[in-house]
Amino acid sequence: MESDWHCDFDSDPEYDDLWNVIIMRRTKEIRSRPKFFKLYDDKDFRDRFWISKKTAWNVLDCIRLQIEHKTKWNHALSPEQMLLLTLRFYATGSMLRTVGDLLGVSQSTVSRVITVVSHHIAQLKDHHIYMPKTEIDLKKSQRDFFKLAKFPRVIAAIDCPHVKIISPGGEDAELFRNRKGIFSINVQTLCDSNLRIIDIVARWPGSTHDATIFRNSQILCRLESGEFGSGIVVADSGYENNHFVIMPLMHVNTSAENLFKESHIRTRNCIERSYGVWKRRFPVLSLGLRLHLAKTQSIIVATAVLHNICCNNRDIMAPPLSNEIEDVVNNMINIPNNRNAESHTINNVTRKCLIDNYFSLL
Repeated sequence: MESDWHCDFDSDPEYDDLWNVIIMRRTKEIRSRPKFFKLYDDKDFRDRFWISKKTAWNVLDCIRLQIEHKTKWNHALSPEQMLLLTLRFYATGSMLRTVGDLLGVSQSTVSRVITVVSHHIAQLKDHHIYMPKTEIDLKKSQRDFFKLAKFPRVIAAIDCPHVKIISPGGEDAELFRNRKGIFSINVQTLCDSNLRIIDIVARWPGSTHDATIFRNSQILCRLESGEFGSGIVVADSGYENNHFVIMPLMHVNTSAENLFKESHIRTRNCIERSYGVWKRRFPVLSLGLRLHLAKTQSIIVATAVLHNICCNNRDIMAPPLSNEIEDVVNNMINIPNNRNAESHTINNVTRKCLIDNYFSLL
């Protein structure tokens, strides 16, 4: 009986096909991977990764040891290739499989590479994202802001852009739906007059009010403690007016108030411009991140670090955008607000002092 069973199995075409499917495996193919640092000149390199070769090398020098594989088994990716895969993802916002086609690697490999590289770039935050640390830095920051529109004592501008994400799922998913009806993370940033991001908080759901994020941030405690002396931060009407945060006037009655309003607008404009440069250089922030929430937060901080490195290296040329991406970027930078600014104008002592003792004398 046993021999008859084997005979029936071998002679049945249906079993033959099934057996072939079971034992057949795809042949492993080792593809040659181009060396883009040598293949492209600086212009072609920037057109594809939207940062210069010099900037990319500087970043690679900082994270090479952390991301390098211990062996070359299984044709492991080099640190250069891992960084370029990640930069390509930041610069295009494409599907992971499409990004993987750049070097002929799988979707899962791209996901792991982006996770590791983004994490280690984000770990550079303390070296590249920081408030003025010394009295000399504070005075320089105030002088630089003063040159913009003659607004005194300003050390930073603050606001919150939204970064589009997919629904994180779970019971709290709706907390991430913002006023525009899309899922996002509300990211608080402060910038200096040179558009550098000097503080960032990237963990709050899109439905969270800007003022709530600020009230629960470390930077508020530092401002309240007097760490920055008499320095002030300019903000829009979504924040609470106090001794160290100055919001705009809603109604102008005098020439001094008109000068204050105009100077405030021109000074605070640098935060909007920083978002424009940041999101144009890394369109993945505007087109949307389709990754796990923890990975998304690392990517946001990592792109902020890269933005500052570009500013420090004077790599500030924003790459051209298609009309479609331009519309998405502009829509994501400014989400219509439903704030009642009149309820945040109780503590006007500092603002009134600036108007009466400075702007009225101009």
